[in-house]
Parts: sequence; C-alpha cells; structure tokens
Amino acid sequence: MNEHTINLTINAEECDVRVPAERLLLDFLRDDLNLTGTKRGCETGICGACTVLVDGKAFKSCLRLVMQVRGRAITTIEGLRGQSEELHPLQQSFLDHGGLQCGYCTPGFIMTAAALLARNPNPTVNEVRAGLSGNLCRCTGYVGIVESIMAAAEKINGV
Repeated sequence: MNEHTINLTINAEECDVRVPAERLLLDFLRDDLNLTGTKRGCETGICGACTVLVDGKAFKSCLRLVMQVRGRAITTIEGLRGQSEELHPLQQSFLDHGGLQCGYCTPGFIMTAAALLARNPNPTVNEVRAGLSGNLCRCTGYVGIVESIMAAAEKINGV
C-alpha cells in the first residue's frame, strides 16, 4: 500500500498524518479520527450527508481523497462552533426551528448552509433552496431546514 505523510488542519488543529494514497476523506474523518458527525450516505456525492468545509467551501467528503486536501483546512460539524461552548447559530437554529427529524442528513445541511452564509450572509429563501440543491432529506420536507437557515442568517447578521 502506497502511504504518504501529509499536513492538514482539522477543526483548527494542524496535524501531520500518514495515510494511504487512496484513502477517502470520509473514511479518514470517521474511521481514523472518530469524527462521526460526518455521515456516510450514498457514497456517490448525491445526498450531501458527508459534507464538510475545505477552506470554507462545502465539499462532499465521499468524493475526495485525503491526498487532495493536503495542506488545507477541513472543518467538520464537530468543529463548526470553534472554541465556543455554545452551539454555532446554525446548529442552534436547526434545534429551535425544527430543521431536523431523524438527524442523519443534518450535519451535511448545516455545513452546506455554513458555506452558503459565508459567501452570502443575507440570502433569500430561493437562494437558500438553490444552495441546498446538493443535499437530500427523506424526512422533513425541507420547510424546517430552510426556516432554520433563514433564522440563523438573521441571528448571525444581528437582525
């Protein structure tokens, strides 16, 4: 097996890791680092349950090799709130506004929404819906998810 030592930052902690060249980012996060908030869903990039941030942009970790993110900053749902003791506004909003039911897809939606709000802090409902088009939920019907993101945007913007 061809292994490489690479440097990357995971949830604001820089680390050097030794990984096989073909190791998926999803498997590395879940199995090697025990960051199980990133969910294994379709494994084809369709459902979005495995979404993480790579340098602040939403990426589906089932489609990326760890080698492809060397030297970059990865944020998982566990690291979204940073050093704060409180939940990130998106996480809290999903709880407060019924943005989850079974919760399996929730980390992917929250990470996708975090990237969306970083590039567009005051989106319209239609922009939120378009921004979530790469994530699937089988339980909620999306109304609570969109409402949660809209409420989080207001909170983040101090409205």
